[in-house]
Amino acid sequence: MVGKDEGQTNHVERWFNTLRQRLARFTRKTLSFSKRDDLHNGLLRMFIYDYNLSCIS
Repeated sequence: MVGKDEGQTNHVERWFNTLRQRLARFTRKTLSFSKRDDLHNGLLRMFIYDYNLSCIS
């Protein structure tokens, strides 16, 4: 866990902002909301996999 006193919160906040901008279901519950947890988790895993692949290139 990163505390505010360490000055590393910008990395965590940047990641959360990226998730909110690229995945509508993390913005509001009424937008693109999955009722099943496995679909929600699957999309998150696919996004992280694709995001990591794009960072390598």
